[in-house]
Amino acid sequence: MRCELLDYELPEALIASRPPEERDGARLLLVDRGRGAGEVEHGAIRDLDRYIERGALVIVNDTRVVPARLFGKKRGTGGQVELFLLHRLDDAPAGGEDLAAGPRESAARPERWRAMGRASKPIRPGAVLDLERDGALAAEVLERADDGVLTVLLSSPAGLSVAAAIEAYGHVPLPPYLGRGDDAADRERYQTIFARVPGAVAAPTAGLHLSPALVERLRANEVEIASVTLHVGLGTFQPVTVDDLDQHPMHTEVYSVPEATADAVARARERGAPVVAVGTTVVRALETAADPARAGLVRAQSGETRLLIQPGYRFRVVDALLTNFHLPRSTLLALVFAFAGRERALLAYRAAIDASYRFYSYGDAMLIRGASAP
Repeated sequence: MRCELLDYELPEALIASRPPEERDGARLLLVDRGRGAGEVEHGAIRDLDRYIERGALVIVNDTRVVPARLFGKKRGTGGQVELFLLHRLDDAPAGGEDLAAGPRESAARPERWRAMGRASKPIRPGAVLDLERDGALAAEVLERADDGVLTVLLSSPAGLSVAAAIEAYGHVPLPPYLGRGDDAADRERYQTIFARVPGAVAAPTAGLHLSPALVERLRANEVEIASVTLHVGLGTFQPVTVDDLDQHPMHTEVYSVPEATADAVARARERGAPVVAVGTTVVRALETAADPARAGLVRAQSGETRLLIQPGYRFRVVDALLTNFHLPRSTLLALVFAFAGRERALLAYRAAIDASYRFYSYGDAMLIRGASAP
């Protein structure tokens, strides 16, 4: 796909910097793949139970966003630094230096992490960073890759694990296009109600719309709820800069499709019910786990996915998609184009802009359903 085809113009005023007052208070654009391109309906997320078929299977992402932004100073120079944690590598070997503990303290086991760093001068191997209040965390820079990604050894004060220190003192990693820092409200609202497995550095944003009351109404309509885990990585925001999408270095994300969800998909197929993915992350997990020997089913499996979905892709599992509105020139938008058809999706985006829908992570949503696009 030529990447200029992933462009559209969005007025900056339509970028939502904060979520709606109520979790299920967003607007919903309804797109039916069985109708003509440009035919859309306007609805509300709180009425989602009216728009999803009775008995359907709805699959959510239960990843939990790690408060991955850490601020501090370089030890020795006092220079200001920001560390953005990407993912944990493993626990540090026994005997690793405890950078956070004082001479009479013993801290929890250090951990190695991949991270991105920002400072007035490049952060070099050997640097030690004192992070957050009272040195709640410390990081020794072990390596710096050619692309600038750091390997750091994180340690924390006595009696506090590295994970607990990150959770207590880290900042919610809001996308930069929101144009603001995080606040106390983001601790709750940038997590879905299903968030269970820590590991994401960005929220699976379609899931942010589902409230406990809405889920109960779906279940009252005999809708089954199942989950997958896909840890959203920073690469999800990586813009496409190549001319041909095939040349884009697709980011890797860790995923898991449990046995219970594979069984739920099989039951949905037996009763002729659609599989509704809540977000592009769920699509990537399900389509990665699609069973090549059994059409429409998935295998229980875990691993890493680099699946790039663009127009021409044949969907094997997902029948309907609830998704937010995505950035131009992004692989997420390419996935939506593949699912809805490019012309239909662009006309839907134009209708949303004309109706002043709110865009991106904290914005409104679109439900794409119906027969496959031609």
